Amino acid sequence: MAVKDRDRFSTTTRIRALGEQTAARVYRSQTKRQARRSRLTGRAALLVMVLCSLVVVLAYPIRQYVAQRAEIADLQREKQQARQRVEHLRDLKARWQDDAYAEQQIRLRLHYVMPGETGFIVIDPGTARQSRAGAGAAGRPWYRTVFDGVDKADAGTSHQ
Repeated sequence: MAVKDRDRFSTTTRIRALGEQTAARVYRSQTKRQARRSRLTGRAALLVMVLCSLVVVLAYPIRQYVAQRAEIADLQREKQQARQRVEHLRDLKARWQDDAYAEQQIRLRLHYVMPGETGFIVIDPGTARQSRAGAGAAGRPWYRTVFDGVDKADAGTSHQ
């Protein structure tokens, strides 16, 4: 027994036993870590698949939502512009209801004068040269162009 006891308590035997115990612990911890890794990897893969599915499923509705919001914003902007235009036209209509404004515009645009007044039209020499150099109706009085348009319109309806 003395040899067995001595063998049992020898440094080599104790180191060998200690190494085997350490190896067993390392093996068990590696096995647990691998098991944990494989579970986490499977869970992670499932989570990634679920997230990808959600992205694919929700991509089209979200794109439609964003497009519709942009369209709504455009329509609201157009609506505001239309309101401003209506207000401008109402103001213009109210001005034309005033006889003094209408008379002023008639005098300004059509060069009308009241009985007993003498009308003058001042022509800038530079503008007159440019209008003579231009082709077609540029050098003609405006009323000639109007009458020609009426004549052409009348000629077009008489053939029907």
